[in-house]
Amino acid sequence: MTLRIGWIGCGVHATQMLLPQLLRHDVEIVALCDIDADRLAQAGRQFGVARLTSDAHELIASRGLDAVGMAVGPDQHLAFGKAALEKGLPVFMEKPPSGSAAGARELAEASRRSGKPLLLGFMKRYSVGNKIAHNVLKSGRFGDILGLTGYYMTAPGYFAGNVDYTGFLLHHCVHYMDLVSHLVSPVTRISARKVEKTPGRILFHVGFDFDCGAIGTIVMGTVQSRGTPVERLEIMGDHQRLEIEDVVEVRWHRNPPFKVADPAATLSDAEDSLTWKPNFTAAANEDYKGYHALLADVVPALRGDPTPAPTIQDGVIAMERLEEMRRQLAI
Repeated sequence: MTLRIGWIGCGVHATQMLLPQLLRHDVEIVALCDIDADRLAQAGRQFGVARLTSDAHELIASRGLDAVGMAVGPDQHLAFGKAALEKGLPVFMEKPPSGSAAGARELAEASRRSGKPLLLGFMKRYSVGNKIAHNVLKSGRFGDILGLTGYYMTAPGYFAGNVDYTGFLLHHCVHYMDLVSHLVSPVTRISARKVEKTPGRILFHVGFDFDCGAIGTIVMGTVQSRGTPVERLEIMGDHQRLEIEDVVEVRWHRNPPFKVADPAATLSDAEDSLTWKPNFTAAANEDYKGYHALLADVVPALRGDPTPAPTIQDGVIAMERLEEMRRQLAI
């Protein structure tokens, strides 16, 4: 049965990333909401939706909705998410679920009371390179994970006046507070340190201890241009190594022998390195960033089916880690 969704927030991210991918699934967008009248009207034309409102609570109260989706600000996620759950509607929202871990816990409690799921947009789990790496790690072919290193240099902020890193932390850094455990195991300890060249230009290293015994370091900051490659992960095992470049290129190094002096040298499926990168020239509507794959789990979860879609419980964990990192960095 087609899922009838009311959607709150018609900004660039929603109309260019989320809603086009959402409509590739068995979904009908029956109502849209935004406080910007021009943006709302344009989204209505783009997606063929006639029921438009500037009042989120009016949308939530609309008849005939099966679920509510939203991509707004952290405070609005908290307020509108709670309102929809109290109305008995399952919810999908972009991250972060709130501006604080306390707010995320409020949403988790609202979800528990209503008996309805709240799913989160942690699409980094579904970005194609990360998805391949996750499947290799969980296959048993990689062995024990010993370490994770990486960087996520995005959203450079060259601020003037009073510098506030909140948006960078909540909208970008929170991804890796979730992703590290998705790839490795629960985090048992976080340590963090920073260098801030001038206000607005910050670089910080975050160390992780994992329940499985692995260690990790993720580097994040605002000192690189988004016009350069900004994301890389390396996962280390015993004579195994996975490298993911900008979510679209994967290398799996195993334990190949030296080949130069071997007259029978060849390539072995069992031990030589494997690589993958997409064919960007293919005429296919493939979403490498992961929104389509994420929503493939979210849509059935909104119907009540069990799927691996990230939930508000994952959001609580990520927000608690983010706040511990911020406490240590004093930002």
